[in-house]
Amino acid sequence: MVDGAQGAELVVPRSRPVMSRGAVSDDVLHSLRDEVRAFLRTELADGAFRPDVDSWMTGFDPDFSRRLGERGWLGLTMPVEYGGQGRTAVERFVVTEELLAHGAPVAAHWIADRQMAPSILANGTETQKRRYIPGISSGTVFFAIGMSEPDAGSDLASVRTRATDNGDTWILRGTKVWTTGAHLAHAMVLLARTDGTTGDRQQGLSQFVVDLPHPDIEIRPLASIDGEAHFNEVIFHDAVVDSSALLGVRGQGWRQVMSELAFERSGPERYLSTLPLLRAWTGLLREHGATPEQRQTLGELTAQAWALRQMSSQVARELHAGGEPDVLAAMVKDLGSTFEGDLVSAIRNASGAIPRRTGGTDFERLLAQSVLHTPAFTLRGGTNEILRGIVARGLGMR
Repeated sequence: MVDGAQGAELVVPRSRPVMSRGAVSDDVLHSLRDEVRAFLRTELADGAFRPDVDSWMTGFDPDFSRRLGERGWLGLTMPVEYGGQGRTAVERFVVTEELLAHGAPVAAHWIADRQMAPSILANGTETQKRRYIPGISSGTVFFAIGMSEPDAGSDLASVRTRATDNGDTWILRGTKVWTTGAHLAHAMVLLARTDGTTGDRQQGLSQFVVDLPHPDIEIRPLASIDGEAHFNEVIFHDAVVDSSALLGVRGQGWRQVMSELAFERSGPERYLSTLPLLRAWTGLLREHGATPEQRQTLGELTAQAWALRQMSSQVARELHAGGEPDVLAAMVKDLGSTFEGDLVSAIRNASGAIPRRTGGTDFERLLAQSVLHTPAFTLRGGTNEILRGIVARGLGMR
């Protein structure tokens, strides 16, 4: 662990690199990591942002996203012909890992870059690919996810939002909830029922790319426990969209969503949301010294984070190879989100610090953020109970 001014850095030993596979050399990956770190240090020194916990959910800064796009760090895995960089999932892993570790404000572009661009690339029409992917890659087009509903959260197959085929248009009616960033998004990928009834479960679901804002789509901010409003309730009042809004194949929405969720559940954000807190605490221990008990806590947390990193990087390698690591992705999300909460409790107990939203040190501020955000860690992206069911099915146990 180094860099006492900003806390601990992720240590990536050159003698035993994690992200070495395929055509990307270890030197290229290390050079990319160094480049991203240098950029982030400059941004911090210039006061462009301050590190925050859970920054991929709450840190909306369109200008920062645009600067990342200008450096070619968004749309990394997208083909050059659609405005992407034509690079690999392991290179994207390196970039996102550093952004998260530094608590950078990446929420504006996060959903679009993480899963909407790959989903549109895999399922979209040529027109959709050329319309949306270049903007996502430049950090100027942001997306929201229209999945969860008031009565269909983790039980996603019971969605009631209906898309009615009206020939050259679709009419959308229903409500989505916990829709991160919808109030700032340029578009949403919506899961809706086009055929059958809710009793048909996974059958008859389709996806749509819906441009925002829309005159018949109402977006209501939902305040979280910390008073911030990055979640939304989104109500479709018979909203009319063109027939070209259909994403992929009618009735294949469930299959498309399951492939998409591998991107959502497996990334480093599933265990690094609270790493800025760990870095800040490590910086304090370096400066003031640590008790044997604190050193043990730090060692245990570091070891757990490193193990989760190995799992998440394996998902990146499998995605790069064209696989569908949905079971491993579910394991990363289950174990990672549990770890994030355990990290907060361990540091709070070991430090004896009092969380302070205002008027305290940066460490106390990060601790307060962490305490307030912890309840959501094991809920978003699918509850841990649902995820364990996915793992059990993958192992042939149910």
